[in-house]
Amino acid sequence: MRIQCSVLLTLSLFATCGAALAADVNMQPTLADYKDGEKWVWKYKGVTKAGEVRADGKDTKKIISKDGELFMVTASRAFPLSNIVKPDTSKTSRYNWPLQVGKKWTYEDHWQSDDGTTGSTIQDAEVISYKAETVEAGTFMAYTIQYKGKMTNTRGYSANTDDIHVYAPELKAFIKLTQVQDDYLYIEELIEYSK
Repeated sequence: MRIQCSVLLTLSLFATCGAALAADVNMQPTLADYKDGEKWVWKYKGVTKAGEVRADGKDTKKIISKDGELFMVTASRAFPLSNIVKPDTSKTSRYNWPLQVGKKWTYEDHWQSDDGTTGSTIQDAEVISYKAETVEAGTFMAYTIQYKGKMTNTRGYSANTDDIHVYAPELKAFIKLTQVQDDYLYIEELIEYSK
């Protein structure tokens, strides 16, 4: 009887630990995770070491339903949410799903700005923690992901980068973003979330 109880206790502990570990692994959000009327508002500010303010304002995203289809609306346009939540299987994406502490990958983004300038961001990424994080919008369980690397563009710009993304699975969004590009510091923080 003693051995049987010991085995049951051991199995129970493994099941409990397994459930705890599973809670710390998060998959990419799906269409079903979003609701009509959801809204996120961030404040942002970017300043050089010399004190020059290059960015200062607010960014809002909202989910709306139109003819039975969900869209994510930003300041400039509306995107079908079905396009945004397509499974991302790239090994070099911003978030390498599933997220879990200790995961490492290389993030690559090759982009073009509105003025036609093209560039690349290549960074080594690592999920360094999963814990309660507090921002102006509240306290949420979130992953802290560090990205270190380089950004370059066709106008001769080249900067070392050190970024921290704090991503909250419950909100399907980052709640804080800190970017350092040589002498430039950019911080964006979630100040409002509503369902």
